[in-house]
Amino acid sequence: MLEVIPIKAFNDNYLWLFHAQGSNQACIVDPGDADPVLRYLDANNLQLAAIFITHHHADHTGGIEALTQRYHVPVYGPASERIPAVSHSLREGDTVEMFGTNFEILAIPGHTLDHIAYHAAGNVSANGPVLFCGDTLFAGGCGRVFEGTYPMMYQSLQKLARLSPETQVFCAHEYTLANLKFALALSPENEVLSARFQREQRKREKDIPTVPTSVGLELATNPFLRCDDQVLRSTAASHAGRILDDPAEVFGLIRQWKDSF
Repeated sequence: MLEVIPIKAFNDNYLWLFHAQGSNQACIVDPGDADPVLRYLDANNLQLAAIFITHHHADHTGGIEALTQRYHVPVYGPASERIPAVSHSLREGDTVEMFGTNFEILAIPGHTLDHIAYHAAGNVSANGPVLFCGDTLFAGGCGRVFEGTYPMMYQSLQKLARLSPETQVFCAHEYTLANLKFALALSPENEVLSARFQREQRKREKDIPTVPTSVGLELATNPFLRCDDQVLRSTAASHAGRILDDPAEVFGLIRQWKDSF
């Protein structure tokens, strides 16, 4: 059984550290900053065993060098020339075994072309399956499309949406309230969404993380996973001033809308 712990970094990043319960061996996901990771490891008598990387952005890779200087551990990540520290290159369909848990690699380009996710099915944590998805799927939203295309990002999100509803989504930023405000602007009648916003707002007032979320909750409240919803499609079409028939086109429109919201 895996235990997953958020380590705060920068203004709003979460660096996810996980280990098997009862073990002192740990893996860190997307260590943009080494210092908070090292402090956590030392304070909890843990030894770093591996590093998982989802994509090349500096706030996800900046701590690799300092960590590998102290711990000579494998660095798993996308097959990308932009992350030279990766020692084990991963592609769609590859599997990584860590602490007795198998992680399937999913290629999810869009935010960056090299973006991957790590998915472990089954009851691998106290709350079920685990997904480390970097900056692709967020609680209530999704990442900006920097290097890919909108259809590419849409397909990547659809791949994640097909995972089991119980899957725990460990995304890399605390963007939830801003995302949900936009979602409410698109679907103000969604009672599940309204209740979620109030619940997450109470968490942030107490400085409690709003993540992990779950695939099931995102399917019910995240507009970027609901691009075939008739009400949302109508709202997007009104904003665009034209009929939108293709869910991928709806996605592109609302993703651009969110950029300036």
